[in-house]
Amino acid sequence: MNNKSLSDRLQTIAQEVPWGAKMIDIGTDHGYLPIHLVKENKIQEAIASDVNQGPLQSAAAKINQEQLHHKIETRYGNGLNVIKGKDNIDTVVIAGMGGPLITSILDEGQAPLQTVKKLILQPNVRAKEIRIWLCEHDWFLTNEHILEEDNKCYEILAAEPGSGAQPYSSDQEKREKELLFGPYLIQKQNLAFKKKWEREKIQWQKILANLEKAEMSETVSEKRVALSEKIRRVEEVIHHETS
Repeated sequence: MNNKSLSDRLQTIAQEVPWGAKMIDIGTDHGYLPIHLVKENKIQEAIASDVNQGPLQSAAAKINQEQLHHKIETRYGNGLNVIKGKDNIDTVVIAGMGGPLITSILDEGQAPLQTVKKLILQPNVRAKEIRIWLCEHDWFLTNEHILEEDNKCYEILAAEPGSGAQPYSSDQEKREKELLFGPYLIQKQNLAFKKKWEREKIQWQKILANLEKAEMSETVSEKRVALSEKIRRVEEVIHHETS
């Protein structure tokens, strides 16, 4: 990938960034996203941050090469803690990490989040934990995307502050499915969605088959029940929508 073109994953994230946003890209992936957005005149300025010096130095070199150092500032540090009040950041992008790490970054950055108007989150795994976190912290899920790139499926979640009409069912069973699969993604059910969950189902079936050979215990029994429930939900969601 070069500065002139983004991967499909980053392009989809870029589409969710509001025009004129003051954005921070946490875990900046060599600065590709903010460079693209500034060059497209979609945003005026950005902060590119990372907890690792290598990617941050690479981002700084690319930013200087593009002569955008006066519009994109690089900052070394952990999560949202690099934000200062004077930055007036209104859009936060956190991409390419696991769901638990993203929620821990959000948990540790409650103060900077008070003035943020949009979150764009791309977990590599366990997106359900992010959906739960958003609900519990009065963030409204506004959109979701799922796409396949390099044989991997990526989910992208967009959220805004406010606990209004959340896009989840009041029915507990339906709500559990929506938290796992994504309320918007269940409705769209594109090819990447089906691929992701068919792969997950196959993995769970393999684990379940091994557990059925294991010596029975309370822990083994609980795991078998939980896996069977997940497999059932995948089959219900995909087969119901395609039948």
